[in-house]
Amino acid sequence: MKIIRNAILLAAWLINATCTLVFLISAYSPYFQPTEHPLRSCLGLPFPVFLLANVCFLLFWLIIRRYRTALLPLAGLLLAYPQVQTYLPVNFHTDRLPEGSLKILSYNVMGFDGCYKKNGKNPIITYLQESGADILCLQEYAASGSRRRLTQRDIDQALKAYPYHRIDKLGDARGTPNRMAIYSKHPILSARRLKYPSSYNGSMVYELKIGKDTLTLINNHLESNKLTKADKAVYEDMLAEPEREKVKSGARLLLNKLAEASAIRAPQADAIARAVEQSRHPSVIVCGDFNDTPVSYTYRMARRGLNDAFAQSGRGFGTSYNQNKFYFRIDHILTSKNLQTYNCTVDKSIKVSDHYPIWCHFSFRKE
Repeated sequence: MKIIRNAILLAAWLINATCTLVFLISAYSPYFQPTEHPLRSCLGLPFPVFLLANVCFLLFWLIIRRYRTALLPLAGLLLAYPQVQTYLPVNFHTDRLPEGSLKILSYNVMGFDGCYKKNGKNPIITYLQESGADILCLQEYAASGSRRRLTQRDIDQALKAYPYHRIDKLGDARGTPNRMAIYSKHPILSARRLKYPSSYNGSMVYELKIGKDTLTLINNHLESNKLTKADKAVYEDMLAEPEREKVKSGARLLLNKLAEASAIRAPQADAIARAVEQSRHPSVIVCGDFNDTPVSYTYRMARRGLNDAFAQSGRGFGTSYNQNKFYFRIDHILTSKNLQTYNCTVDKSIKVSDHYPIWCHFSFRKE
């Protein structure tokens, strides 16, 4: 019996060691350049799975009183602590916001879900009206030319509390354009499209006058993973019936598409990082749909020199994509060090788009 017991413990230790190694590779995969190592750059996707595995192993070794062995998963968790804290922050919300604080909301509205109206209203527009946000950053923005559906006039009337707004076309492809919008209660001094190649996606750089301060705001909709309905069906089928050959072929298909998109996003993230460095103003916010997780090259470069509002004042995984069982936070709000954020929230109270909105309050730090 003792031999069998020792064999089981040895097997558990070997599995634990493998999980810890893969966990650390996953945690530091954002340092792989996607244009050179596209597949390796996707290793951050299973990060939460191996995080959970290491936590389970830690608890297992502690329960059976193998304290020295518990040092293995504990070491892995400590070495990846910055990534763990970013991916799964634990912060308390506050009811005491500083005087003069502002609220920014970023939302991929998915074309207002086809621009439909029910009883003359659209639920996303109603949500935006009632959000209390000072700045709305919207991706996949669309309006209809038909009075039976949501028109630009409907949107402007509903959002009349925002006297300043811009709507810009993204990408270089012909046909139905992808648009991005900003609605603000504060003057928009300038706007320009960030230059990088993309057929459908893009980023807009704005300068907003807020009291005595000028804020550089970069609203983003970065390259999507181009997963078709058929691809997503393959993924859901893998989860429902994880047969070996099905998982093998499905994983190969999905990884190749994810790797291709990661390589395209890399120069887009580099362009954002350069724009932040070149900002004429110390106050900067970068937000939007990054189509990538907090453990990715895209996120690491876009965040360079900035704080993550969710890591600083949010809590939990903050899953922002809500369809096809892709449970990831791919929408972000990043802020310069001189901005303090509060109560960052991925708001799951509305599920009309395939994304949840993300918002936070922020204030300018006093010198």
